[in-house]
Amino acid sequence: MSLDDWFLTREERGNPATAVDARRGDGGAWTLGNHVEVHIDGAPYFARLYALLSSLERGDWVQFTDWQGDGDELLVGPGTEVGRLLVDAVRRGVGVYGLLWRSHPRLAHFAEKDNTTLAQTVNRAGGEIILDERVRRGGSHHQKIFVVRSGLGSRAEAFVGGIDLCHGRHDDATHRGDPQAIALDARYGPRPPWHDVQIELRGPAAGDVDFTFRERWDDPTPLDHRNPWRLLLRRLTHQPRHPGPLPPEPTALPGRGDHAVQVLRTYPAKRPPYPFAPEGERSIARAYLKAFRRARRLVYVEDQYLWSAQAAHALADALAREPELHVVAVVPRYPDRAGRLSGAANRVGREYFIDLLRGAGGDRFAVYDLENAEGTPIYVHAKVCIVDDVLLVIGSDNLNRRSWTHDSEISCAVIDTQLDGREPTDPGTRGEGARRLARETRLRLWREHLGRAADDDADLVDTATGVSALAQAAAALDRWYRSGRQGTRPLGHLRRHEPDRVGPWLKWPALAMYRVLLDPDGRPRTLRRTEEV
Repeated sequence: MSLDDWFLTREERGNPATAVDARRGDGGAWTLGNHVEVHIDGAPYFARLYALLSSLERGDWVQFTDWQGDGDELLVGPGTEVGRLLVDAVRRGVGVYGLLWRSHPRLAHFAEKDNTTLAQTVNRAGGEIILDERVRRGGSHHQKIFVVRSGLGSRAEAFVGGIDLCHGRHDDATHRGDPQAIALDARYGPRPPWHDVQIELRGPAAGDVDFTFRERWDDPTPLDHRNPWRLLLRRLTHQPRHPGPLPPEPTALPGRGDHAVQVLRTYPAKRPPYPFAPEGERSIARAYLKAFRRARRLVYVEDQYLWSAQAAHALADALAREPELHVVAVVPRYPDRAGRLSGAANRVGREYFIDLLRGAGGDRFAVYDLENAEGTPIYVHAKVCIVDDVLLVIGSDNLNRRSWTHDSEISCAVIDTQLDGREPTDPGTRGEGARRLARETRLRLWREHLGRAADDDADLVDTATGVSALAQAAAALDRWYRSGRQGTRPLGHLRRHEPDRVGPWLKWPALAMYRVLLDPDGRPRTLRRTEEV
């Protein structure tokens, strides 16, 4: 396999201002020798994070970015609150450096107060958590990064994905929700079930995540450059107008694993510009579109929104080009907040996506949502893509224009050097073989959604029979509901996704709200009204 058939080259990244690739000096835009683990749902990720934070000693340090941070979120039980663990680490001599999106007020269903409280708590102990509003107007910092450095910087673990350090995320495969619940649409119940995914990196790719943090930290733009009233907020949280220096960037991390990893990002074109991305960066979008052009047997996505017209067109072209290709998506049943107009605006982009792919692929395109054993819908917040059991992509980004152009995002594309010997050994029929991590991650996700045991996946390995098993399970659960819930409930979480369509009287206002507020375009002006990213 030639990795640049799947990964972006340095030129294809499209951002010559960043040193994330150039600093290694090898001419590549990815790293080899990494070890990657996938944490499905919040409980195993939080348990891993707790173990690492508890083990840190003087001279170690952590760096994290987050969209929302709740200092009282429990990682594994009483006494393991995120804020307490970070404060305890600071008092042991661990450096704690954080970039939290400054966010909007709680009245607008955002987390300004929560992020401020976490920053205050840690900064009073001697850490440095910064509330960062260096975003495009109407945008956010949506990256979820956690980097743990130990052994004087010679060892690192990095985490990237969809899971914030906040309420609502601590769920497991049973999907009964986080006891520290958040308020979603009432149909998700008082303790909304939550499905999410995070990836753990050890090896040189962790250095690329570390460097991504450093680029943002070292941006010389004042943190409160837009609003002098933010001076008060900055003083309340004991933070400077510019972040202080980080520990020196360590030497190259050793690679002893089997995984090639490319770290991908989104940054908008904004003023004042990011020095590391003056025209923005859209490598996440470019990587997805490149992968979709290579798909032959299966594109499997889990996504919070599924709105991107560019992704829809690319996948429709792939379905028309490849007669054996299946596209399968898992999405939330309802928007997180489904008011009359806001709900329609949330649905209108996905409606276009679904209609286009059903027209292109017929029954080779399937979209599902999830519910737990009690029938409560599961909110799907995961951002996952698997192509032909070769490429695995996990990150903070969704398939929408906002994530591809407007907010800050980070994602990791992974190719395992180890082949999976189970038939079919080469589903993409390119001689590249199925790869262990991509295939096993798909099987783990499908077993969870089907309610199966860890070894019950013989019919799922082949993508053709696996897609059929998904369809049969969803159909069985749908029939059970139509029968008035007669007999034992069929196993699994999958339901065929059939949202209410947006009525004609709401279509135009919903489209306007969707395009302007929910899914804005962060590309340079010269690229708008084009299909280029």
